[in-house]
Amino acid sequence: MEQNTVMQKFLDYLKFEKRFSEHTAKCYGADLGQFGQFLVDTFGGRHDNDAIGMPHEHGGTATAVATQTATQLDHLLLTADVNAIRAYLAFLNEKDYSKATIARKLATLRSFYKFLVRRNEIADNPVVSVRTPKQDKKLPRFLEYEEVKRLLETPPMNTWLGARDRAILETLYSTGIRVSELVALNMDDIDFLGEVVHVRGKGKKERIAPISSSALQVIQHYMEYRNKRAQTNNNFDSRVLFVNKHGRRLSTRSVRRKMDKYLKMAGLDPSISPHTLRHSFATHMLNKGADLRSVQELLGHQSLSTTQVYTHLSTSKIKEIYQSAHPREAGGRPNPLDN
Repeated sequence: MEQNTVMQKFLDYLKFEKRFSEHTAKCYGADLGQFGQFLVDTFGGRHDNDAIGMPHEHGGTATAVATQTATQLDHLLLTADVNAIRAYLAFLNEKDYSKATIARKLATLRSFYKFLVRRNEIADNPVVSVRTPKQDKKLPRFLEYEEVKRLLETPPMNTWLGARDRAILETLYSTGIRVSELVALNMDDIDFLGEVVHVRGKGKKERIAPISSSALQVIQHYMEYRNKRAQTNNNFDSRVLFVNKHGRRLSTRSVRRKMDKYLKMAGLDPSISPHTLRHSFATHMLNKGADLRSVQELLGHQSLSTTQVYTHLSTSKIKEIYQSAHPREAGGRPNPLDN
């Protein structure tokens, strides 16, 4: 793809000015590539000999086929109007994309055309008058206390890999950090004296997350194993906290594979993800009486509305309080909140 296309300018803006991660920029590129393909197929004719490759959201390539050159794809993107946007949304609906996915793709276009307006590439944003599809409310899944306990106690503590995996699970649940934040941790990010973890979150924003003393003990146990192996292996990265067997930083995918393994061993639902521990952390904090603002800070959410979804998961605590204050009356009259 030519480096001066409006699409590439936008992706460079995300990476170098907004400081988005490579993965996030690729996702934006995939969405824009699909939209470009739609414009070409619908409004620009199709000539398979002239192709412009864009990264695909699943790691392949979404090919935006221009009539002749990348310049003509630019023309299609720059002249797309509200009707083209709505036709694209109708196309996504016909392809049975979920409402959440359609909303994400529309958000990409909204950001892209906002960027073009700011750079004086176009006069008006064609996405402004297009409403985002109403989302189906889906509550985050979480584990009960006993399920968390069972999972955390599954990795063996008498091997260095088992100790590492136990430390990973303990850290995820004790701090509520994202998996991407976990794998980015370095050795000096753990403050044993202050019982906090220095976290680098989304958008390069840093925050401090408290961590339990029990989790710190498990991390300390793992670090003893890790440091012994590092002495006999020059490949070990001395900065990184959670390393693979070769001494290099773990990937988020590796953490997922490890969790799949322990879920199976613990007899828990294999569809549970590492992010479920983050949901469990937030839910359990609220159930223990933490206020919403505090949980927002701990999770690193920019907006309080993002955190508010967890209030729907805390009804068990509310029910518990209600039942303690309203026991069953004589004569067997049921509590209004009984199932």
